[in-house]
Amino acid sequence: MELADRAALRRVAGLSTELADITEVEYRQLRLERVVLVGVWTEGSARQSEASLAELALLAETAGSQVLEGLVQRRDRPDPATYIGSGKTAELRDIVIATGADTVICDGELSAGQLRQLEDRLKVKVIDRTALILDIFAQHARSKEGKAQVELAQLQYLLPRLRGWGDAMSRQAGGRAGGGNGGVGLRGPGETKLETDRRRIHKRIAKLRREIAGMATIRETKRSRRTANAVPSVAIVGYTNAGKSSLLNAITGAGVLVEDALFATLDPTTRRSATPDGRAYTLTDTVGFVRHLPHQLVDAFRSTLEEAAEADLLLHVVDGSDAIPEDQVKAVREVLGEIAEHRDAPMPPELLVVNKIDLAGADLALVTDDADGDAPARARSHALLRLRNLFPNAVLVSARTGEGVAALRERIAEELPRPNVVIEALVPYDRGELVARVHREGEVLAEEHTAEGTQLSARVHADLAGALAGFATNGSRA
Repeated sequence: MELADRAALRRVAGLSTELADITEVEYRQLRLERVVLVGVWTEGSARQSEASLAELALLAETAGSQVLEGLVQRRDRPDPATYIGSGKTAELRDIVIATGADTVICDGELSAGQLRQLEDRLKVKVIDRTALILDIFAQHARSKEGKAQVELAQLQYLLPRLRGWGDAMSRQAGGRAGGGNGGVGLRGPGETKLETDRRRIHKRIAKLRREIAGMATIRETKRSRRTANAVPSVAIVGYTNAGKSSLLNAITGAGVLVEDALFATLDPTTRRSATPDGRAYTLTDTVGFVRHLPHQLVDAFRSTLEEAAEADLLLHVVDGSDAIPEDQVKAVREVLGEIAEHRDAPMPPELLVVNKIDLAGADLALVTDDADGDAPARARSHALLRLRNLFPNAVLVSARTGEGVAALRERIAEELPRPNVVIEALVPYDRGELVARVHREGEVLAEEHTAEGTQLSARVHADLAGALAGFATNGSRA
């Protein structure tokens, strides 16, 4: 249903979305923004630069834009005035006029001065990669916590970039008699419109931080309840659109939203599952990461990301159909490193999962001569071999077809922490709830039904070992 709601406002080619009668609610026209992309290549290979711009195009399309053209400028560092330099800016202006674009999106974070210079020269709206990602988050946030986190990130981004817009935000005279903006009624200390806006934003940021801190307390309470019940937790992390939600659905049947788009799901989802040997654990889907994830988002979503930091195991999902999957792994580990540094504690152990292996090698098959008809199979075999060489300890799966999911469940069972107390106990038949708890929370090594009760040998957690202590036959040991 949520996926259908998102698709409901998409533009259908050849159909006008302009209302025929202006008396209907309001006069409006729904259309896609026409955008031109521009990036600065400062390091890495040309392939990485093109991949970054291609990812920016996907972000723009997810935000509801139509990409018309893309430019890359090779420089040692971005130009401090116009990001791409005056010559490239003039070339970009010609492309904007020729294509009829109304927005330019830069593949980097622009300063307030760069934004102002580019808008003055290009005569169209200019946004950067950070603003684009924040816009997508604002569209897709559904929960109260998610909306508050996105608003906090947007305000933190906006605060240093406030600037005047003509007479609507003109400064007052401040007691300057005869000044250009002074005169009767404008003398006195005054307060600029910019200062008023900054003060309001600071107050709103403080309020949002208090609200998010309260929500984090609620999340911590729920997490402590699971910890008290000794239920191991697994967190799914990974690059955006790597198939984290699809994997959650494949393992647990959760039925969460799945869409082939960047940052389709933001709000974490926790579901209960069990290992093949019957041990229960929780599986949490977290927000996706991306190259150069804005620091404002990392800061605002810190309480959500700490779900991953507090887990017993991380499932790091990688898109196996991506041309450069190793860059995805690097980007995700950088963000996880920031979280670990903030907590001053190491992250949980990581299990690498390469998803979408059913699509691996698809792009290579398209450009391969298919004289004998075996090109797709050869391309997929070559791609899988490369993935196994890149990630030798990873589990290769396809959440869509189910290939490798059973093997993943087995690996999760191996990696999850096991109960650390071995106990042998003779439990009377009138205490069957304790036997049920051992089966549910522990690991049964041996079980025998005798005349006096159930003879158990099991590995259990400390709290359950305490409950069984009165029926122990030879004590317990770690």
